[in-house]
Amino acid sequence: MLKVGLIGVGGISVAHIPCWEKFEDTELVALCDVRLEQMKNYSDKRCYTDFDTMLENETLDILDICLPTYLHPEYAIKAMKKGINVVCEKPISLKREDVKKIYAVAEKNNVKFMVAQVLRFWDEYEFVKELIDNKKYGKLLSGSMQRLNIFPDWSFEDWMADEEKSGFVPFDLHIHDLDFLVYALGKPTEIKSFRSKGQKQDVIEVLYNFGGAYINCEATWYKGKIPFNANFRFQFEEAAVIYYAGKLNVYDQNGKIETDDRKQQKNEDTIGIPKSNGYANELRYFTDCVKNDTFPDKVKPEELEEVISILHSL
Repeated sequence: MLKVGLIGVGGISVAHIPCWEKFEDTELVALCDVRLEQMKNYSDKRCYTDFDTMLENETLDILDICLPTYLHPEYAIKAMKKGINVVCEKPISLKREDVKKIYAVAEKNNVKFMVAQVLRFWDEYEFVKELIDNKKYGKLLSGSMQRLNIFPDWSFEDWMADEEKSGFVPFDLHIHDLDFLVYALGKPTEIKSFRSKGQKQDVIEVLYNFGGAYINCEATWYKGKIPFNANFRFQFEEAAVIYYAGKLNVYDQNGKIETDDRKQQKNEDTIGIPKSNGYANELRYFTDCVKNDTFPDKVKPEELEEVISILHSL
């Protein structure tokens, strides 16, 4: 039974904690957050407000980092130097140079490290990746991806409103779609972008050229309180693949030929994260890598570096 600790009992942790609770080969034994009230509903866990104290008192196999972005490198490195395997929420950092630094610490201490880039484990997106690879419907020609939300005014001490800490929409939202595209298609050959940024608003639209396949991406923080939604459309030579409102459909010239309802629940958590199995998939993959002593190479450091470089260019 692998012992798991989690630090950062805030927004994204509500998608991680239930996954750890359901796995039969892991036990979530400890939580850490500077706000004791965040852990009031977890009386069955040992709860800490100081990370160093948690490291001293607990023998952990895995640390799950759900902290604000600007804290990821510091806490990942500290845990790995203690011999703990680390899975860290995206982004790994706002700085490209941190990627090599973090992976070097993992190698030196012989531990596993992975950034939780969840779309690489999300069924609907993995389906598209398979179609790109196997060319079942021919070559990919074009695509459109949307990731829309309100400004996250729920963040601790409003850290998301500080661009030096959060990176705003590029690093909070657009990173998901860009990471998937780099994972599925490699480095874009051409990039054109438009951005409208104001006080607690940020809208970005980017057109990527992947060797002739054009993908348009839109990501937003609006002041208008829209519900969170993430959709895509991909045009292949022989079919169109559309993901909308939690349903994935494939259409050929005769109409719908395949429906893939991933049973995504309509109810969402308090910050608008759809309750899908992508989070369980990524944590399951990382856990299996730890158990099998295999480095989790589904998320590659060179791809993380590429994504950070692109995001800074937008």
